[in-house]
Amino acid sequence: MKTIANFKMNFNPKTVLGLLAAGLLTVSCSNDDDDPEVINDEEVITTMNVTLTAASGNITLQSQDLDGDGPNAPVIDISGNLAANTTYSGSIELLNETESPAEDITEEVAEEDDEHQFFFSASGAVTGTDYADADGDGNPLGILFTLTTGDAGNGTLQITLRHEPKKPNDGSLSDAGGETDIAQTFNVVIQ
Repeated sequence: MKTIANFKMNFNPKTVLGLLAAGLLTVSCSNDDDDPEVINDEEVITTMNVTLTAASGNITLQSQDLDGDGPNAPVIDISGNLAANTTYSGSIELLNETESPAEDITEEVAEEDDEHQFFFSASGAVTGTDYADADGDGNPLGILFTLTTGDAGNGTLQITLRHEPKKPNDGSLSDAGGETDIAQTFNVVIQ
């Protein structure tokens, strides 16, 4: 009984309030995060396959860079010449060939269509490109596209995939922002 009596006599309301406040502060500053932010690693893309289809036949453009950021430049392969004054239906396939079997990155780009967009720049006898697909919000995506050629000559087609571009944008890389996942320029002959 002597202990209880001493407690009642030494009871200080300010001390109890101070301890209670310290306890609440400790609980409220907890760093428990039940829903951690998902980190979406950038895709590894070693190969870009572009298929151009027209009544005159199919042409494939391939850029393959198996050492990634290593010292070797990408190997470019173009299966033939484009026909003059023709519209081609185009499709793009992206692969990660550092894995076996190769991982199809195109599927991931399609699933995350709101976070990706292909940009096209044409010059010379390649007279233009147009988008033939869109993301879930109706903004251009570019896995499917059309390419138009003019008269016989030489031309270039630059294809750039941007990750997290501003959408909508004016169709230019400078307005899009984001980060480049892969970019390649193909020098083609139109005859």
